[in-house]
Amino acid sequence: MRSDPSMFMYRPLGGGRYLATEHTQSPWDPAMQHLGPVTALIVHELGTSELPLARLVVEIFGPVPLAEVEVATSVLRDGKRVQCLGASVSSGGREYVRATAWRIREANTPPTTVAGPPPLPAGPTPPPGESWLTSGFGYGRAMDWRFAAGSPDETGPATVWGRSRAVLVEGEEPTPLERLAVLADSGNGVSHALDFATHVFVNVDLTISLFRAPEGEWMCLGAETVIGPAGRGLVRTRLFDRAGEVGVATQTLFVAPR
Repeated sequence: MRSDPSMFMYRPLGGGRYLATEHTQSPWDPAMQHLGPVTALIVHELGTSELPLARLVVEIFGPVPLAEVEVATSVLRDGKRVQCLGASVSSGGREYVRATAWRIREANTPPTTVAGPPPLPAGPTPPPGESWLTSGFGYGRAMDWRFAAGSPDETGPATVWGRSRAVLVEGEEPTPLERLAVLADSGNGVSHALDFATHVFVNVDLTISLFRAPEGEWMCLGAETVIGPAGRGLVRTRLFDRAGEVGVATQTLFVAPR
């Protein structure tokens, strides 16, 4: 099933500028964006290359407003075998996100054995309208969630498949890498270790490291959150497509009582 072209997260305005829609809305503040769509938009602006993306580090300087945004990219280190790119996301003249991306050339290498994919449940879980994940905010409603382990309404580790029902950019079908990027920041939310009603636990960064390119529409997170004794936490997420594991994502958390 392809994404619904009538639903889109961003409307292109030209020159790296986009208008964010309700389908990017964050669970923390209805006037802000979830970092998943923002990360995927960075991947979109970096474009495709003969050197596939192997690592993306996203630094979050502040919550991105649900408004017009501009993505600027640059080449930080060019090369035939490896390349480092930079990206910046701004709105209203303020920079909210900065990212670096490493691309590595493809070559024939003997792959090691990795984990196969977790089972993909046949139907959506939870049913629409029965969880904070699908009823509480725009990004949650824009995704098709299927939990193979854990629950969106309980604390603890979780394994969840996701597929965006909305296209990333109006008029364009998302690439598999964009589909993975739009989901990767959700490790914190699906495996939360504290109650949303009593604590804030937001990530200040997101790192995605890939040992092969993702394929297809469905992507999976095997996520676990750990909270330290002094206001910090860490989310460790294994990333899968339907052929098996493709890499990992990590998020550093700021944790505080509400």
